[in-house]
Amino acid sequence: MEILAIAPTLVVFVFGACIGSFLNVVVYRLPAGLSIVYPASHCPRCQHQLGKTENVPILGWLMLKGRCSYCKTTISFRYPLIEAVTGIMFLIIFGQFGYSVETIGYWILFSWLLSLTLIDFDTMTLPASLTKSGLVLGLVFQVIIGWSNSGSSAAIANAIFGIAGATVGIWLLETIRILGTIIFQQEAMGDADGKLLATIGAWVGWKSVLVTCFVACGLGAVLGGGAMALGLLNKKQPMPFGPFLALGGILSLFYGEAIADVYVNTFFVF
Repeated sequence: MEILAIAPTLVVFVFGACIGSFLNVVVYRLPAGLSIVYPASHCPRCQHQLGKTENVPILGWLMLKGRCSYCKTTISFRYPLIEAVTGIMFLIIFGQFGYSVETIGYWILFSWLLSLTLIDFDTMTLPASLTKSGLVLGLVFQVIIGWSNSGSSAAIANAIFGIAGATVGIWLLETIRILGTIIFQQEAMGDADGKLLATIGAWVGWKSVLVTCFVACGLGAVLGGGAMALGLLNKKQPMPFGPFLALGGILSLFYGEAIADVYVNTFFVF
């Protein structure tokens, strides 16, 4: 019986790690304008194609001892780390939502957010191909959830819910961006950040997108201020905001509605 209980956990973790391996490919190739499906995974320096065992998530990196088997170039520890993190997050989502459409949908959302986070870290950009496709998938997800629960009427209501979340998301961050630019006399953040928040809003709704924005701005202010105080960042140096939005989105996925309701009930009781 214990084996039967462990089996789904192991399967979910391995599946998540495999998705994480694919996300590593997306993060590396998409900003460079390369195909994400061809050629097969290979060493970026000597072009040596990874063998079947070398390409196994996490274990492949360990067996290679973090180096290409052909030219001995160091392979970043980030690759197995992303695979492990994705496997763990897939487990957490599965533990929260079980065998459901929500689990599949939120696996997709996490994969999109992780890809965008890493790309923003690496290139200070948020590819429109990911933000747009993520937004569309969020609206499709809302329709599917509504339809599976109560049919066409709920599907329409959920679609409106997702559209409202996306609208609030993009206008909220655009307002902050414009005001920040006026106050600081320089570009406060990129316009792609608003598109990312709109994508998150399509998945989590307008209440949770408010929480996402609050968490992201709070973390950005604290960490950015700390980095400037330590001399790691100057006032005119840009800082990627996408990772903060992504983290806020994940927290909102689990606690957004609850946090929003507590806030409203605490401060707006008449």
